[in-house]
Amino acid sequence: MFGTLNNYLSSVHRAWTNGDGDTLASYISLKDKHIMNRNLYVEMPENAINRLLESPIDEIICAHLKVLFYLGLEPRDFMQAYKHQSQCIQSVVKMLQQLKEENWCLPVMYTACLDLRILAQRCEELGNSSKPGEILEKAADCLMSCFRVCAADNRSSDNETKRLGMLHLVNQLFKVYFRINKLHLCKPLIRAIDSSAFKDMFPLPERITYKYFVGRKAMFDSDYKSADEFLSFAFKHCPKNFPRNKRLILIYLVPVKMLLGFLPKKYILERYDVLQFHELAEALKEGNVRKFDDVIQRHEIFFIKCGIYLLVEKLKFIVYRNLFKKVYLIKQTHQLDLNAFSSALQFVGETDMTIDETHCIVANLIFEGKIKGYISHSHNKLVVSKQNPFPPLNTVS
Repeated sequence: MFGTLNNYLSSVHRAWTNGDGDTLASYISLKDKHIMNRNLYVEMPENAINRLLESPIDEIICAHLKVLFYLGLEPRDFMQAYKHQSQCIQSVVKMLQQLKEENWCLPVMYTACLDLRILAQRCEELGNSSKPGEILEKAADCLMSCFRVCAADNRSSDNETKRLGMLHLVNQLFKVYFRINKLHLCKPLIRAIDSSAFKDMFPLPERITYKYFVGRKAMFDSDYKSADEFLSFAFKHCPKNFPRNKRLILIYLVPVKMLLGFLPKKYILERYDVLQFHELAEALKEGNVRKFDDVIQRHEIFFIKCGIYLLVEKLKFIVYRNLFKKVYLIKQTHQLDLNAFSSALQFVGETDMTIDETHCIVANLIFEGKIKGYISHSHNKLVVSKQNPFPPLNTVS
């Protein structure tokens, strides 16, 4: 493709002159086939570029060709490539500022930002930073410079505004912040999108990605109803021909649903290869603490790797709740001796559980609204409400 550097630059000039953002974006993409052309691996391309290209596209292409040069070395120099990709972003910001009331250039920004994040991740993986996450954090600063320009574009018409590029950048920033575990930085971005007049006009794939990340954020904030809403949207609208993405959403959606009292269907879990949750659901339904602990132990690596181990651990209180509900149904009384709960716990494997620990579990379930009642310490009894003593989990606030 292109053959010579001049041919490549002429094609870039044509796309720039025609305002063809998609074609221009492909010419600076590290996923495009032109990167295989060794004629483009030029360390000092300035002279050739200055003859054929004008500002600001000249700086963008110059930085891109230097990225190709350092990625073409043996061994590849990812750190230098990343530094020049950062310069490329700075030039993209200039372009966004220069092209007032036009947004055909947004695909160029998308491509440059995506490649910057990927290069930053590669540098982190290779241990090029003095402390973990440092390079990705600097990459996020570059992405934010693009975001600020787009967010500030208030004068353009709805069709030409750069604000339409905000969600793409937010999703890139989410991927960085989740990777470096700085979720608090997501909050102002979420506020910006939720208050945007374009929040329902962004492309569906971008909205799916956004809902996936805000759903995970809500999950970590223990806002399970919001997490359920966002992750359900992402799962429902994610196309069937992206099973890997649907599985990824399901890994977070299923435990959230279980915390709200909805158990997953086995065929769904089979389809997306997450049957670990089926065993968990069975233990939950039975109120079987021993079985629950066994499932957690057997699939511990899976839960930790997915970042949901602590979330899954929270399900244990639902196991206790379901077990105690069975005791209530057997006894058929509203004044339940706490020794009966202690015996039930020992029966399902909690052999070391003391009566004080049983009191503590019951008190927590009352506090969380999973049991309606109070403990009479003088009589060692749980006195439950005569109306709906074990309310459905999806009604518990």
